[in-house]
Amino acid sequence: MSLETDPREDVPAAYLGVEKSLTGRRWIARPVNEPDIAAIARQQQISDSLARVLSGRGVDPGAAAQFLRPRLKDSFPDPSDFQDMDRAASLVWDALDAGRSLAVFADYDVDGATSSAQLRRWLRAVGHEAMLYVPDRVAEGYGPSAAAFDSLRGQGAELVITLDCGATSHAPLEHAREIGLDVIVIDHHLMDGDLPPTAALVNPNRPDDTSGCGHLAAAGVTFIFLVALNREGRRRGRFEDAPEPDLMQWLDLAALGTICDVVSLTSINRALTAQGLKAMGSWHNPGLRQLALVAGIKEDSATTYHAGFLLGPRINAGGRVGRSDLGARLLATDDEDEAAGIAAELDALNTERRAIEAEVMEEALAQIERQGQDRAILVASGEGWHAGVIGVVAGRVKERYGKPVIIIGLDTGVSPVLGKGSGRSVAGVNLGGAISAARQAGLLISGGGHAMAGGLTVDAERIHELVAFLDERLAPELAAATDAMALRLDGLLTAAGVSPELAGSFQAAGPFGQGNSEPRFALSDLRVSFSQRVGKDHVRFTLTDSGGATLQGISFRTADGPIGEALLAADERRWHVAGRVKLDQWNGRNRAQFQLEDMATAIR
Repeated sequence: MSLETDPREDVPAAYLGVEKSLTGRRWIARPVNEPDIAAIARQQQISDSLARVLSGRGVDPGAAAQFLRPRLKDSFPDPSDFQDMDRAASLVWDALDAGRSLAVFADYDVDGATSSAQLRRWLRAVGHEAMLYVPDRVAEGYGPSAAAFDSLRGQGAELVITLDCGATSHAPLEHAREIGLDVIVIDHHLMDGDLPPTAALVNPNRPDDTSGCGHLAAAGVTFIFLVALNREGRRRGRFEDAPEPDLMQWLDLAALGTICDVVSLTSINRALTAQGLKAMGSWHNPGLRQLALVAGIKEDSATTYHAGFLLGPRINAGGRVGRSDLGARLLATDDEDEAAGIAAELDALNTERRAIEAEVMEEALAQIERQGQDRAILVASGEGWHAGVIGVVAGRVKERYGKPVIIIGLDTGVSPVLGKGSGRSVAGVNLGGAISAARQAGLLISGGGHAMAGGLTVDAERIHELVAFLDERLAPELAAATDAMALRLDGLLTAAGVSPELAGSFQAAGPFGQGNSEPRFALSDLRVSFSQRVGKDHVRFTLTDSGGATLQGISFRTADGPIGEALLAADERRWHVAGRVKLDQWNGRNRAQFQLEDMATAIR
């Protein structure tokens, strides 16, 4: 089915006529090029349904082979295209040659942990054990500080390399210069016009960078930095009598950081992730191997689900509610016993984090419901809300309402009362840019981020001003972000046509994530012939079409909502349904399963 438009200019027609589903969403079809679908299917020897998925992601016949088989060499940038990359690599080698002491300063999230583990492993491979500093999220906040640099200087550090932070830390970096501490910044966050004082600043989002790689996570920038370091080492002849570090063994870390930082899985990010998941699936990293064990991962392969929903949250738990350096230490260690101990601690902290998060989530949702949702951005604040979970809560609220969200925890123990906030955005709305603009306007004590996420510190008395400023700035962007709440569908399937072979074929379009969502299809005019509640709030069901063909499926976390009510009724009503076709492997048997995400009344 090709894309049609409704009478409103440039607005896609509602798919299957669904203007408002049970989740309140409009269904629209992804735009495709019908001739391209046939050509892609023929050239790549794939099904029309998979070819339609590719076309719906802007892939033409000439790019289909690379999309289906992403390789690093096809999209890997020249490190020299990044401002200061060659200078940073040269400075590190100068320090190593001079016997200077190096320290790695990393952010406390997965992107920071994976970046620091890559660099520390590389330094270890060339014979240097670097110091590690990860700031405490609650006590120190995000990024470097004067106190942190004083501490590192006192421990003998002569060169500090910041990872996933530092690009906007003007005052701390000025302090580092004053105390004679050289600092290299490796970052990816959005920046203002002025550059902070550094020995080198590598950031594809610095104003004068022309690499075109602003979509990279810090883990990706760090991997490219390792390539620059190896190249500089070769130029200096350092590997004539010593082995050159094998960077491919650390692709799993680059992929993990890329997935968990929710950057767009396109271009180099797609190749890094695809190849990195292959490396991760061997579970050769002791930390990831032990974390997979406590997370219950039994497969001998790795997926974006494993990385984003099982491994990532546990690594983050250390920075959120425990010791901030646990994740970085876990991923850098080669000691199996140490890895097992840290993994167990992170698993316990993750359980604690989930309980805290649930409490904050409940309070934030109640506050937003009282406020109403007519603004372009939703903001909730509360006393004592743990700084370690507000980002996760912001993401979950954003998914529920389809709008940018900022969750702010208030610290009433200081005067004036300060709020530390974390925000998440929707595609097409640059939240990090808006936060930076608010800081420039004097509404924030500090703040920044990237398009999809940001953080800030604000005087509690100015939160209302901040909301008004962000609402006015983001309203046009949200309006222009076509149907932000719409459910985008890749086409129409029949119950009889859903097979294990079809379900398995869709995996070729992965890895899935931001910028490359998992294929979603609709099925029309079905009735629920069987249903039962399973687990805490899931519903298992069977759908039957008018010809008697059946399809089994499950709907997660919907039992107590409108979808669960409709499924559990299992009456004669007819429904259009939307969701993902998955390959269900159980006891050596493969079957197709439909994971239902939305449904709407079929008007006959």
